[in-house]
Amino acid sequence: MKKTVSTLIVTIAVVLLTATFSFAEYAAGAGDAFPYFQLGCLIVGGLIIVSLKHKYEKIYLGEAVGAFALYTVLVALFTSPVVNVVKTLVS
Repeated sequence: MKKTVSTLIVTIAVVLLTATFSFAEYAAGAGDAFPYFQLGCLIVGGLIIVSLKHKYEKIYLGEAVGAFALYTVLVALFTSPVVNVVKTLVS
């Protein structure tokens, strides 16, 4: 039972972080330049994290959620709105 509940919590965290990424990218950029590839990478990464959490009981809940949160930040850094902001700050 504990395994199922912790897997469910990780799944909810993955869905919420992916939805937050989608909303932020839609709000930051134009509707035509939505990063579908990065969204797909987040979905696949979330599925992998959830399946690893389900398969291995020794992975802590915080580790799984934290790993996906860091992965979300890493993917978000390579989207065009963020790259444009960095270009503006550097120049």
